[in-house]
Amino acid sequence: MGRWPDLPSPRYLDLGGHRLAYRDFGTGQPVLALHGLFSEGRAFARLAAALPGRRVIAPDQRGHGSSDPAPPYTREGFLSDLVALLDHLGLERLPVVGHSLGGANAYQLAARRPERVSALVVADVGAVIEADLSFARAWPERAPSREQFLDALGFLGPYLVDGVREHADGWGLACRVEDALAAQDRLNGDHWADWLAVSCPTLLIAGSDSFVLAADHAAEMAAKAPRATLTVLTGGHFVYDDDEAGFAAAVRSFLDATGF
Repeated sequence: MGRWPDLPSPRYLDLGGHRLAYRDFGTGQPVLALHGLFSEGRAFARLAAALPGRRVIAPDQRGHGSSDPAPPYTREGFLSDLVALLDHLGLERLPVVGHSLGGANAYQLAARRPERVSALVVADVGAVIEADLSFARAWPERAPSREQFLDALGFLGPYLVDGVREHADGWGLACRVEDALAAQDRLNGDHWADWLAVSCPTLLIAGSDSFVLAADHAAEMAAKAPRATLTVLTGGHFVYDDDEAGFAAAVRSFLDATGF
């Protein structure tokens, strides 16, 4: 299987100030899939291929991928984009899968707009988020080749390939680093109230060696949430890459069991 199997072209939604790009994979029961920081919707291409009978809708969240920059990257801004996308597609209520930034957006959407989320999969993000990603300012803006740019990202390179594009002046991230850091700054904080307000069936997936979600915090989240279960897969923060088959199987089994 290639890195991006059967990758559909992005579609665009004009939100009256910025455009939101999204990719629509497959047919069947709809699922909304939300990527993490520095990534974009095509990161879920392989998950979509592993979910037959599911229509996976994967937006490039604001400031990422083919979507426009849209500061100031508030929590409310990210969520309003998602509600507008669901309204545009005529989707009232559906399961939502999210990783990292996308995972927090997913559980906050479920908490604040419960009528729109029927089931929830959150991958490797906590209820309390404290991340300093200022090291990303040392990354080059462009490199002559994709391989050289990914090498410059160090151990994160293989995981951020989904968010790397060829530009007129070389290879680099599709998003602007400062936009991503602004989004992270607005994401940092205590979100226990949102996590505990989620009322739909919830699967929390953690990487066994994650540098983002500590094992004791993941266990506490699952224990305290009213309808959450925890699955730990072998891998790090980018668990959907480290254990691609295990991640897809966990998501598929959970969605099948919930009936959504």
